[in-house]
Amino acid sequence: MPVDTERALAAAPRTTEISWTPEDVQLYHLGIGAGVPATDPRELRYTLESRLHVLPSFATVAGGGPPGVIAALSMPGVDVDLARVLHGGQSLRVHRPLPVRAAATRTDRITAVHDKGKAAVLVLRSDAADADGPLWTAEAQVYVRGEGGWGGDRGPSAGAPEEPGAPDRTVERPVREDQALLYRLTGDLNPLHADPEFARRAGFDRPVLHGLCTYGMTLKAVVDTLLDGDVTRVRSWTARFAGVTYPGETLRIRMWRGDGAVRVAVGAVERGDAPVLTGATVEFTQG
Repeated sequence: MPVDTERALAAAPRTTEISWTPEDVQLYHLGIGAGVPATDPRELRYTLESRLHVLPSFATVAGGGPPGVIAALSMPGVDVDLARVLHGGQSLRVHRPLPVRAAATRTDRITAVHDKGKAAVLVLRSDAADADGPLWTAEAQVYVRGEGGWGGDRGPSAGAPEEPGAPDRTVERPVREDQALLYRLTGDLNPLHADPEFARRAGFDRPVLHGLCTYGMTLKAVVDTLLDGDVTRVRSWTARFAGVTYPGETLRIRMWRGDGAVRVAVGAVERGDAPVLTGATVEFTQG
């Protein structure tokens, strides 16, 4: 099969030198919808260089280049059609606040390949560090349709999580018609998010928003709503991509705040709250 499990797991880690500037951070923030209203002091923390703070999910695009999903397809032992690939989930743990400018080293390796029967799921782990030490650890789950069924380990179950009653807060965030076109300038040039013909070949009526854009939009909503806009309080952010978002839709983000963690569920308002992110949790430090 195109996914050679033994070769993928045995491959040596791949190390890449990456760097970013305040302009890269600002572009990412704009790509996930920051800056509205443009003169709001809370938004200027994301858009104005003299006040800039880095939302931790910036780690998913830091340094530019292909995101985890596409990077996984270039690893040894993996040779699959991009049209059969979806981003199944993302986790991120930050070891300290991300600087607005840095040069770092990122190390990528495939740590698991799960057999889901009709699909394979690759887990790509990325660790980044600069001269001062570790910055973050991320894991991307890459869902490859048609590559399962070889009798391998199924991996953890992704059953639907129970919602703990009425949410503490609910907010709605509009997705601009051109948001995917802007977000792809951060480095994810997958045609699924821009080319209608490619999207149809992948099984969608039209281009879909990047899962990582929804991921960033949601984290920003949690930070702004429940963490007093303090990005440095985020310790980890995990979500499963249960469905897609289309540009022009509205995200309904429901939040349940607990002791040191916020559970989150995201749905698409125009499609009857169709699930977009599930099994989502933000861990944070107390303010």
